[in-house]
Parts: sequence; structure tokens; C-alpha cells
Amino acid sequence: MTDTPTIAVLSALIRPAIEEHLPDWIDARWFASTDQLMELVPEAEIGWFDLYDHAPMAEAVRRAGKLKWFNSIYAGLDFLPLDLLAQRGVTVTNGAGINAITIAEYTVMMMLTYAKGYRDVVRAQERREWLVDSPGKIELAGSKALLLGYGAIGKLIDARLKAFDVDVTVVRRSGGAGGTLGPDEWRARLGDFDWVILAVPATPETDGMIGAAEIAAMKSSAVLVNIARGTVVDQAALITALQDKVIGGALLDVTTPEPLPADHVLWTLDNAHVTMHLSGRAQDKMFARSAQRFLENLARYHRGEALVPAFDPARGY
Repeated sequence: MTDTPTIAVLSALIRPAIEEHLPDWIDARWFASTDQLMELVPEAEIGWFDLYDHAPMAEAVRRAGKLKWFNSIYAGLDFLPLDLLAQRGVTVTNGAGINAITIAEYTVMMMLTYAKGYRDVVRAQERREWLVDSPGKIELAGSKALLLGYGAIGKLIDARLKAFDVDVTVVRRSGGAGGTLGPDEWRARLGDFDWVILAVPATPETDGMIGAAEIAAMKSSAVLVNIARGTVVDQAALITALQDKVIGGALLDVTTPEPLPADHVLWTLDNAHVTMHLSGRAQDKMFARSAQRFLENLARYHRGEALVPAFDPARGY
């Protein structure tokens, strides 16, 4: 690194958490609007361009011709021009693992809500009706779950489900023995599981990985749990299967599109639980964890060391 200050274009939202901790070799330029971001990005060597609207984030990356390190609080970055980032050799760090705890907890909550019929319990309370029997009688203990995706989120889901005595089978690229399947083995085993949980990254390889054939191969009582991305499921095929009661249900924290339009058929299906992509937001530590990780990576960047967690734009995760 030279003595010339390094220009970092950063969101004003994160300013209170990091400004007083920034080293003197950083020339921080804060943006509080999309227009300010577009003005600043051409000079950015380090960029943290997070916005709720992904389209201007992608445009900011395109305009950031001097960018060497791009950081984001988002784990999935499929909305960015990843080919351009790879071509330019930009180092990318993402939010992998930042929300893993709450997403894992949310997954178990969704499963318990379905298993115990808790949605119907809440409805009964709103009607002031005293139920004399439980609307849900499924026990997690002894059930079998197929877990596709074993990153930070998948590992925590696995641990929590095992604490409930769920028999978890993991799908990993490397395959292996003892409760692990390879990428070419899991489809033939779909009929064995009560829960099929999707925790994979959104990549061309995972796009539409659960389609009509996979759903048809599942048990008639099986439940699909998607906390990955809406695109990993053929949503039209899933809707048809839910309407025809081909499977027991679907617990969907993610959909296509998002937000789901108010007149969308998924809202009307009683065997579909839609939780509005809230799993990662069900906590208050996201910004603190992201700020700490960014500051630690700044020190690594200055020393010329590898940054973590590394996101590979060429692979998409």
C-alpha cells in the first residue's frame, strides 16, 4: 500500500458503527442516496454499496472502474454483474454467515409451526375459540430431513435439527459417507425424507433444481422448506403440486418475485406458508456483525492478506 489515502465509498447507514474506527489511510466518502452513490463510485477503490434496491447497486458496480474490493452485507449477490467483477479481478466479500444464526432459528420455527399447526392455533386465539385438540400432531423427533447446502447456514440448521432428534442427511459437492450425499445422489433418495430443506446459493447450477420431477419424487406428506432463493424452485410446478396435494406443504421464506404481489395464488394456498424473506431480518445484530467484519478486513487489506469470507464471482458463491 502507498501513502496515498485509499478512497472507500460507503453507505451512510453504516457510518455510526465504523467511522470512528476507520484507519487514517482510508479516505471515506459517504453516500445517503442513489444519486450520491453514482457520483462517488468512479473513484472508489473499496466499495460498500448496499441498497435495498438491487438494480442501482449493480449499476454502481458497473461504474466503479477503479474498484479493487467490493463488500456487501448480502450473502447472495446473483443480482450483480458477476462476470464483470471476475473480469476486473475485484476481490468480493459478502455477508455469508452474518445472518446464519437467525436463519437457522427461523427454519426450525417454520418447521415447528407447520408440525404443530400453530398457524391454526393463532387463528383460534384471534377468534377467542378454545381448541380441545391440537391442529398439528407431527413430532420433529424421528423425522428425516434432506438438507441441500452446507455453508454457514446449513451447518447451523443441521446442528439445531439434530438437537430435536431429526435424522439429517446433508448434500455436499464432495459427497461422502455417514449421512452425506453427493450432487448426483440426492434425487434418487427424495422419497425417503419428511423435510426437504434448501439452503443452497443462487447460481446457474442451482437455478430450478427443484422442479416437477423432484416434487413428484417426494413423499406425499413431505414438506419443502426454502430459505435459499425463490429461483431454486420451479414455482409454477410447486404451485400445481400444492394445489393437487402432491406433497404435504411448502414453507417459503423466499419467492419469485419479491415482494409477492397481493393477488398471487401462493397467498391463497393453505398448505403454503409464506414468511416474506424475513428470516435474516429477525435479529438486531446484522449491522454490528457486518461492521466488525469490515473493519477486520480493512486491516487485512492494508497488510495484503486474504479477505474473508471470500465470494468468487466466477462461481457465484
